[in-house]
Amino acid sequence: MDLASAAARAAEIVEQDFADFHASFQAATRRVRTLFERRDWAGVRHETVERMRLQASYVGRALGEVRGVIGRAGADPAGRRAWQALKRAYARQVVGRDDVELAKTFYNSLTRKVFSHVGVDPAIDFQGEDIPLPYKGWEMAAARMYAARRIEPELIERVLADAGLAAPFADRAEDARLAARAIEDGVAARFGGPEIEALDVLRPVFFRNKGAYLVGRARRGGEVMPLVFALVHRPEGVAVDAVLPTEDETSIVFSFARWYFHVAVDSPREVIGFLQSILPRKRVAELYNSLGYLKHAKTELYRDLVAEVAAAEEPFRVTRGQRGLVMAVFTLPRFDWVFKVIRDRFPPQKSTTRWEVMRRYRQVLERDRVGRMVDFQEFEHLPLPRERFSSALLDELLAAAGDTVRVEDDQVVFDHVYVERRVTPLDVYLQEASPERAERAVIDYGRCLRELAAADVFPGDLLLKNFGVTRHGRVVFYDYDELSPLVDLTFRRFPEAADPGDEMAAEPWFSVEEHDVFPEEMRRFLGLEGRLREVFEEHHAELFEVDFWRRHQEASRRGEVIDFFPYRRRRRLRGDAAAEAAR
Repeated sequence: MDLASAAARAAEIVEQDFADFHASFQAATRRVRTLFERRDWAGVRHETVERMRLQASYVGRALGEVRGVIGRAGADPAGRRAWQALKRAYARQVVGRDDVELAKTFYNSLTRKVFSHVGVDPAIDFQGEDIPLPYKGWEMAAARMYAARRIEPELIERVLADAGLAAPFADRAEDARLAARAIEDGVAARFGGPEIEALDVLRPVFFRNKGAYLVGRARRGGEVMPLVFALVHRPEGVAVDAVLPTEDETSIVFSFARWYFHVAVDSPREVIGFLQSILPRKRVAELYNSLGYLKHAKTELYRDLVAEVAAAEEPFRVTRGQRGLVMAVFTLPRFDWVFKVIRDRFPPQKSTTRWEVMRRYRQVLERDRVGRMVDFQEFEHLPLPRERFSSALLDELLAAAGDTVRVEDDQVVFDHVYVERRVTPLDVYLQEASPERAERAVIDYGRCLRELAAADVFPGDLLLKNFGVTRHGRVVFYDYDELSPLVDLTFRRFPEAADPGDEMAAEPWFSVEEHDVFPEEMRRFLGLEGRLREVFEEHHAELFEVDFWRRHQEASRRGEVIDFFPYRRRRRLRGDAAAEAAR
């Protein structure tokens, strides 16, 4: 078989494997819809984790099959020619697909397995300009338009019926009445009056954990108002739990600190285009990520990174806050992401290894982050322009992580780096915020610890510098090198000393195992003083008690799935009683 014929055959194989992958991805989403209708929350969690593993499985299968056609072609000249021919053939093979951007990212995943080149090689990889952006002006292709002058209960009832859920609503008419009233208030606040021109709602339903969401917008003139219907499935039936009519609230639903949606759609670009119309400040990478397309989100983030670095006038700099003991962290001032590099060596108080740190970070991706853990992307062989680094920063990075950071000609190459959304470190925030804002952040810090515990997560290191504050004022956790499942730990009380002098000794008078945790000792490590410490203890003294942590351990062992809905209580249509009934 000549090279052109082999490349054409290999291209057919890769496209078929990609098609099988995306079909499996969508099948998982359809199963989640059924699981929501059956109230099988453990099943939803299982499908979410399994779906994340699909692409790696199909990429491995495709690579094995391709090598059966073109041989184990690699970095030698003949191997490069084979993959160059394969790229050209594959580009012809996938043209016209509704999911062509995902197909090209799938192909790039193969080349990254074969070649360990720095950055993107345009001869064998698809570059940013080869990969189409979300449809501009086509966002209605995946949406229904409801022509209406005002928001009436009858209109909302139609929207709910069109969602097509197999499970019945407990009281759809009452849901529609309450939702219409809440939306009308939002319309009046956004447009200055009750009139609209149309209501647009995406056809696919968004499922995540124990919730389902209808995502839409109200339009008047050139203005739009985001509109999200949050649905829950209680024992008595489905109900609209909340309606979210602002960009900020919708942004929190699609937060980088939350797990991934299941959305059945043939052309993700259409949905992304609609989401961009209501969330203009969200990057395309974040939106793909929220839909579970993690590899393509990485492709889009790399596209953004290349553009931002090219346009930047300022150099990279060390991020604000205290230096990390495990990571060296830097950022580009106008880019809302940070770069985290694992240090070559750790101080004695950090009894871990590079591989253990990487394992814990990967573990985060397969956990429900409950709006409290920052997502990230993991890059290998990432090149950044040498001219963007000051001599001081470059020297610091080479000294801290010289095993994985090197200078090649005019580039600084990072063999391994995490790229993560930038937030304000909590310790920095508390120093700069007004007393009222600082108190709110401290209270939310306690809520963050509580919610992580309910999600079977123990941060390990509770120092304020390991937490941050988002632009919405939410406290999130972002330093995972000591993270553990709650169920793996032993929460203990301090035993009483047999001799008064024991308490003054430098070493404990009792044995301490590796996974032992003493909650009453946490007061020493929070780093809160004065009024802020008083506020924390007023609201969260329970965190210093063993019983709190043991209760959550037992709940996790029983397989309980807790509600973590991304909106405030005041948005619930029926108040807190409804929230309790859904649990």
